[in-house]
Amino acid sequence: MDYREYIVKKLNVAEITAADVSLPPNTEMGDYALPCFKLAKVMRKSPVQIAEQLKDSFVCDEIISEVSAVNGYLNFKLDKAGLARAVLSEVLEKGEGYASSKEGNGKTVCIDYSSVNIAKPFHIGHLSTTVIGGALYKIYKFLGYNAVGINHLGDYGTQFGKLICAYKKWGVKEEVQKGGIHAINALYVRFNEEADEQMQSQAREYFRLIESGDREANELFEWFKSLTLEYVNGIYKKLNVTFDSYAGERFYTDKMQPVIDELREKNLLKESEGAQIVDLEEYGMPPCLILRSDGASLYATRDLAAATYRKNAYDFYKCLYVVAYQQNLHFKQFFKVLELMGKPWAKDLVHVAYGMVSLEDGAMSTRKGKVVWLEDVINKCVEKAYSVIDEKNSALENKRETAEIVGLGAVIFGALYNNKIKDITFSYDKVLSFEGETSVYVQYTCARANSVLSKADGKIELPPTYVPNTAEYEVVKTLAELPETVHAAAEKYEPSLVARFAVDLAQKFNKFYIECKILTAEGDTKKFRIALTKAVHTALKISLALLGIGAPEKM
Repeated sequence: MDYREYIVKKLNVAEITAADVSLPPNTEMGDYALPCFKLAKVMRKSPVQIAEQLKDSFVCDEIISEVSAVNGYLNFKLDKAGLARAVLSEVLEKGEGYASSKEGNGKTVCIDYSSVNIAKPFHIGHLSTTVIGGALYKIYKFLGYNAVGINHLGDYGTQFGKLICAYKKWGVKEEVQKGGIHAINALYVRFNEEADEQMQSQAREYFRLIESGDREANELFEWFKSLTLEYVNGIYKKLNVTFDSYAGERFYTDKMQPVIDELREKNLLKESEGAQIVDLEEYGMPPCLILRSDGASLYATRDLAAATYRKNAYDFYKCLYVVAYQQNLHFKQFFKVLELMGKPWAKDLVHVAYGMVSLEDGAMSTRKGKVVWLEDVINKCVEKAYSVIDEKNSALENKRETAEIVGLGAVIFGALYNNKIKDITFSYDKVLSFEGETSVYVQYTCARANSVLSKADGKIELPPTYVPNTAEYEVVKTLAELPETVHAAAEKYEPSLVARFAVDLAQKFNKFYIECKILTAEGDTKKFRIALTKAVHTALKISLALLGIGAPEKM
């Protein structure tokens, strides 16, 4: 049950939404609070008077036991026994479907994320787009939306002519097939280091041959593409990330001209120094380049064609672009161009911007000459996880499999825990800590709860009436927040809300675990605490799964 929605429904005030109901800083005042200041203008009364009026008209029930008005705030205290019974009953009944909903039924959300470049391995800078997009994909599906994961491949441009030229000059088929993406990337790097003007000219010609449909050039290109996808799909599988479409830049080659024609028909195209642009000066932006002076298309041209295609193909409710904040201007420009073209759905395009990831030594991407491949980060995390697990529990069965789950979880959680717009400094020791705000801490708590449940006798029963103590009640209240947390994560495009919920719940449960006997308790107390443990185990598994992280049964 979403208790914010429940409060709003009982208040029955049109101007109030669930987002207006908050958690008070002092829980002694209440479990939820509604500031009445926004109603002052509408109701033409002071917030203090409004709070008193709403308090007097509110009817308490088995869920909300007390309402008070304090300095313009309406405070709600939940009935501890009623809340505990309602929350635990719902979690136990729905299992891993708890907090899911059908709010997205009939609505499609397209999510453009990861967007790898053909012939280039993943580096650490690809981590955020991949795991943020992957988490949003899972969250939207959990809420009943038809989520469409799109990998907008970087598979267009003169670099592929360079790659063919390099392969023909230095490549050996068997060696490239065996070496995969690292072999073709090495050829590309060598071309950029050694190419003279003649080779550059050859590269341009090979790219022209690709575009014109030349069989040999396109067979080589498709081979390079297949080697790339084989490599990246291995990483995607590890990160628990899936895609429904790999339609990349090249896919839109024949779909750009209709967009260009429409821009011209609507008098939006202007010539500037030989190039074709859409003037955005009156909107405070530089011009959006559509065609270069040599007639070549640009990113904006292909993105306009891609957005139009996606609307026609999927009729999306929202189309998200999970791309670093450095591209803010690009998205503002091409969204504005679609708006000027009269596309009413332009308002449904969202740039989900995120910050950059770097390692503690400052290494981030290939541009600074410090190449940090994502696969190396993953492998190092898994190896470190194995060392930590071996040290803490050397007798644990399946240590390798557990280390894989823990190490991968640490990589994903490390990129998802903070607000997405923040730059992240990735620390191996920090993300693999059994203490603090880490996936390892959440996974360990999940395993701890599972251990308790494995020792419990018989089926899980919830006593008909039980008033929880303070530690138990804090866990119950946190469990009640999961449905609203998942909804807010989708609404704000912010998976970190789910990650923070998981840490908060783990902290509350561990406090309860230390303060309260579970298996040695008696009667209804034992029944309640085992049921509470089961509910926590379920909610933690749900939270981790929404982020793409596994939950080992033992650690």
